[in-house]
Amino acid sequence: MKFFAKAFSTFFGAGFFPVAPGTFASLLTALLYKYLLDRWALTWFGVLIVLVFLSGVATAGAYAKELGQKDPRPIVIDEVCGQLITYILVPGLWVNVAVGFFLFRVFDVIKPYPIRKLENLPRGWGIMADDVLAGVYSAVLLQAYLLLK
Repeated sequence: MKFFAKAFSTFFGAGFFPVAPGTFASLLTALLYKYLLDRWALTWFGVLIVLVFLSGVATAGAYAKELGQKDPRPIVIDEVCGQLITYILVPGLWVNVAVGFFLFRVFDVIKPYPIRKLENLPRGWGIMADDVLAGVYSAVLLQAYLLLK
């Protein structure tokens, strides 16, 4: 379990990127969406998000406990999950992917109310929940952008 927790919670090593690992994981997720996941049916995309979330809660919590930290820098599966949520029902055009990437990074960094409060949840729940809500905020704004475009 320790190997899987480390591998999954770091998005298979992306969390060890030396500069801005959360941004790097978000970028990888955006590229995965652009080139693969935007073609998935909504049902399967939703299943993927739920699986990433639940697996992220378990693995991020386990790896954080192993490292003895609340939310270690190498854990980036939360960014992956939030970035995926941002893209729900979004056509995979470059401009949409870029706007979604930007929106999610802004919400993940500034953490407006009540995103920051969610970090206080225990273990993997706190690691994952703030990015899930940042993804929801990003998804709402991205959908508004697409409607007004």
